[in-house]
Amino acid sequence: MNLRLGLLVALLLSGLATLPAAADDFPQRPIKIIVPFPPGAGPDNVARLVAQHLQDAFGQTVVVENRAGALGSIGALEVARSAPDGYTLLMGTNTTQASNVATFKKLPYDPVKDFAPVIRTTTTAMVLLVNPASTAKDLPQFLDYAKAHPNLTAGYGSGASQISVAQLQSRGGVSLVAASYRGVPQAMTDVMAGVIDLTFGDFSVAIPQIQGGTLRGIGVTSATRNELLPNLPALSEALPGFEATIWYGLFAPAGTPEPIVNKIYAECAKYLSMPKTRATFADVGVIVAPLAPAEFGAFVKSEVMRWSAEVKAAGIEPQ
Repeated sequence: MNLRLGLLVALLLSGLATLPAAADDFPQRPIKIIVPFPPGAGPDNVARLVAQHLQDAFGQTVVVENRAGALGSIGALEVARSAPDGYTLLMGTNTTQASNVATFKKLPYDPVKDFAPVIRTTTTAMVLLVNPASTAKDLPQFLDYAKAHPNLTAGYGSGASQISVAQLQSRGGVSLVAASYRGVPQAMTDVMAGVIDLTFGDFSVAIPQIQGGTLRGIGVTSATRNELLPNLPALSEALPGFEATIWYGLFAPAGTPEPIVNKIYAECAKYLSMPKTRATFADVGVIVAPLAPAEFGAFVKSEVMRWSAEVKAAGIEPQ
């Protein structure tokens, strides 16, 4: 019995001893970051900046691959089913890791159990966008116009934008026809083309269009005016209680060795702490807001509860 116990202890110690070594050697081949939304979407912009830094820091290729569809669940599921070795990561969001729990009748992955949180990278908000030819030039005018023209078409391409459309109806007392898109950029393109009437766009993709005059911003979904668009009112100023603050972050498949998770986290945290990074991220419409793995994990659990309540309150029926 003692011999068997001794062998077991030796094996356990041997296994533990290999983990730091594995982290020291990581990575030995290319890393893939799956973005579950289309190119040009907010999470895609952040993922590409993070990927470039990790590539420079690790001396290995870091590839960003877009797997859009089903409100991000297609890409998230791919990562959940990947080998837990740190070579496949997810740029997850409040949609994939929180609100999808309530917007799908049967989500094919568990956003808590199937992932190892690495780092929350950023937070941001969205903008209510209309075509610049619209007669509505501010929020009061928009609400008056929407009430006088029932069944305007509102496009959404994420959980947060879907919930925002529902909030606009319930809190604003307007009737909208919601139209689902593979991602926010596609909905914005159709607003610009006059195919649909409005959408909610992430700051990272909305700000350049507002500045370029191809879309008009009506209001922001953060609880108060946002530092990135200080001249636009918060929708809550006219519609009390309106809020949709969103976030992005890196996840690995559940079971990824902790030393590898910590190594990726440490390098990302270093990058996010740089003043140049903060300025670069502000330019693409996001605010640096890192959380370490344990904090991020607890945050995700709380977000599942928060967004599930938001979905229910908005009256959204699960798909």
